[in-house]
Amino acid sequence: MNRPPMTKKGAERLRGELERLKNQERPRIIAAIAEARAHGDLKENAEYHAAREQQGFIEGRIKELESVLSHAEVIDIARLNAGSRVVFGAIVELADEDSGEEIVYQIVGDLEADIKQRLISISSPLARALIGKNAGDSIEFQAPNGTRNYEIVGVRYEA
Repeated sequence: MNRPPMTKKGAERLRGELERLKNQERPRIIAAIAEARAHGDLKENAEYHAAREQQGFIEGRIKELESVLSHAEVIDIARLNAGSRVVFGAIVELADEDSGEEIVYQIVGDLEADIKQRLISISSPLARALIGKNAGDSIEFQAPNGTRNYEIVGVRYEA
């Protein structure tokens, strides 16, 4: 079975979410259901139905996180010694060859990707174009808004 890669930091973040859901959200929802039940007739009790629906979402997310964490291959980026070569976990500094704008991304697993935090998925078109390249190389990839050209300014690895 192919195990999806995940950074150590990403795994810790997901474990934190799992603990919060189990230790805070789950008991809060159970209490809300008990309180809604105390109000009487469940058929017309909107609070009860809303709490049950929220419980379903939370339980689903708990199962998803447990599955993801049990199947993921957690990679400690601090142990990687790829030098200036781009591999999983690399923090890559790029310069847009057209505008000169510089941007920094880290290549992470699919489940921990978050473009707002500059974490791009290993399976994204940009990451696929970067993997195996070295600092100083130029890349071209197909973005949703057309072909983009970047120069790899720097590559580093942080825990």
